[in-house]
Amino acid sequence: MTRSAAGQLSPQRRAADLRRLRAERFDVLVIGGGATGAGAALDAASRGLKVALVEARDFAAGTSSRSSKLIHGGLRYLEQLEFHLVHEALTERGLLATRLAPHLVRPVPFLIPLPAGRGLRDLPARLFRRSYYGAGVAAYDAFAGLFGTGRGMPLHRHLTREGARRVFPSLRADALAGAIRYYDGQVDDARLVVTLARTAASLGATVVSSARAVGLVRQAREVTGVRVRDLEAPPGSPDAEFEVRARTVIAATGVWSDDMSRMLNDVGLRPGVRVRASKGVHLVVPRSAITGETGLIVRTATSVLFVIPWGGHWIIGTTDTDWRLDRSHPAASARDIQYLLDQVNLVLDRPLSSADIEGVYAGLRPLLAGEADSTSKLSREHAVFEPMLGLLLVAGGKYTTYRVMAADVVDRAAHRLGGVRPSRTADLPLLGADGYAAMWRDRADLARRHGVPVGVVEHLLERYGTLTLEVLALIAADPLLASPLAGAPEYLAAEVTYATRSEGALHLEDVLTRRTRISFETTHRGLDSAGHTAELMGAVLGWDAATREREIAHYRARVEAERESQLMPDDATADAARLGAPDVRGFAADRGADGVEDGPLHLPTSSR
Repeated sequence: MTRSAAGQLSPQRRAADLRRLRAERFDVLVIGGGATGAGAALDAASRGLKVALVEARDFAAGTSSRSSKLIHGGLRYLEQLEFHLVHEALTERGLLATRLAPHLVRPVPFLIPLPAGRGLRDLPARLFRRSYYGAGVAAYDAFAGLFGTGRGMPLHRHLTREGARRVFPSLRADALAGAIRYYDGQVDDARLVVTLARTAASLGATVVSSARAVGLVRQAREVTGVRVRDLEAPPGSPDAEFEVRARTVIAATGVWSDDMSRMLNDVGLRPGVRVRASKGVHLVVPRSAITGETGLIVRTATSVLFVIPWGGHWIIGTTDTDWRLDRSHPAASARDIQYLLDQVNLVLDRPLSSADIEGVYAGLRPLLAGEADSTSKLSREHAVFEPMLGLLLVAGGKYTTYRVMAADVVDRAAHRLGGVRPSRTADLPLLGADGYAAMWRDRADLARRHGVPVGVVEHLLERYGTLTLEVLALIAADPLLASPLAGAPEYLAAEVTYATRSEGALHLEDVLTRRTRISFETTHRGLDSAGHTAELMGAVLGWDAATREREIAHYRARVEAERESQLMPDDATADAARLGAPDVRGFAADRGADGVEDGPLHLPTSSR
């Protein structure tokens, strides 16, 4: 069996993996299917361990699908003197862009605009700013490794005012003295996580989404497993809840880490590490709204603002504010949206308005809690701790360093298990990476052989890498799948079928918000695509007409709730509006009186 076939997350594979969860005992059981959890499952499986991963909703459903879509070291962390974090992140950026996932991580240029002064009087200040930012970007390049193929990104350059305006005509000329151009990595964050999960599955890991951990199982003071609820099981099914046995449990639950800690209160344990959630909101506008060939990074009073090219769109973000409300569905308020518009309009020659916005999304960063009043000052370092024998928690960190976090927590598990080889994920290409450079080089021949336009092949290669051949095979078997998806012509119908057959998609929102990004790339937010998508998914999952309509109704309610929340003046009212739509996986039934999902879990004691 090929790696790609072994990593296929099909409906049949999910049923088989559920049987394995019930019947087998695992060396490592990972809770959480975000970047860190999927990375930990891959790391453990690559060491030859028997691994299972359970995710309560969909892969990357939380923070890992709602980022700025960047793989970067973080220029602002240089100012905070977090040199180790910057070097670590830039090393990971180079690995992803050159070896692990070159089909998913690619260079994107950015300009740092240098503000104009007032004549000769401000010349010393202008020179200082250019020297200051130039030194910072030079250090950024140095931390990444100045030369060699491993860095994966071109070096920075200084530009004059005229040079900056040539590459970004929409910059205000009167507010610009020049710019510095540098490069970082761009990624489709949700697609990378799905690829991590599939790569783990290809190495034998049991990988199941819509499987919620509802309690830890212990013998005395040792965790020996987890109680899991299958959220796709029919109501009242005796098989809906079951026990999974494991020698070690790893919780990679992001902004839900405090919930895992609170579960231990009944045995008098206090891990002592807290995670604060910081909300980041992003706007999406059409490429035609801003004229430019690069991204922008601009300092604001509280943080930094990114303007990032994203296919036929721009992503503008982000905010950085404390969030203490619902964690599954963080809501963007009208105040968040206006803040971003006000900040970006300070540097654009044609101001943007709410009429330009195609989409909005909000996510939560899991920051290790500290004494800082502002979340933007909290560290992006991560921590691994063992609050109870057999239970490891990994918390904090940033998307770019998911692999380091995963290796660290699995190292701790390996020490407990004994006789386990070191991490090898630094040299393990993800599915779709092997042979990608050659396939990209020969993309015109590939398009000709399969009878599709070169642009279609390029689009598929940048999303699937060498797994593009599997999508093209679907089209060869059913030429109707070569048609564009209704309401989103940049995607093919075949991609929906592939997401359902091979990538573990179980619901409309899985496809419209994560396997594709239609939910924020279109003004209709995916509503015009829902019917066609339901038809294609239903053909794979065996949905009848009533199920298709129920899925569409759920998705419509989600979009309407998000739109309403974005009209609300503050976080509290936006959160209340967003919670008006029940979760398609039945989380509403589990929500407590305070409106917070995933509260403290039970700790049943095993009788074995």
